Amino acid sequence: MHIHTLPSWVWMVYYSFLFITLVTTVISIIRKKNTFFSIIVAVVTMLVPAVSLINSIGRDGNEFEYWFEQLQEGQVWSIFVTIGYVIIVIWLLTFSFNKKQSSSDKSFK
Repeated sequence: MHIHTLPSWVWMVYYSFLFITLVTTVISIIRKKNTFFSIIVAVVTMLVPAVSLINSIGRDGNEFEYWFEQLQEGQVWSIFVTIGYVIIVIWLLTFSFNKKQSSSDKSFK
């Protein structure tokens, strides 16, 4: 068994991505906008890395290779993680679009 991990910069980007997601969900909850979706995304943001970590223990290769291999095999955890990342990306796009739209609405007043 040969275990290696991804470079440090990948982990910095990954955890920054998750941190930004959590911050935006908290901001949205405080402002009482998209509260239900914000809570769902916050929970998903915490569950996805935990599920990935637990299921990647004892893997061969790096985390990305293992996740992709398990996804091809149809493992439930890898499908859950993939859906979780899609939800997070949708959240970030929605948040930034709404932020940009509210900024442009204020400029018209």
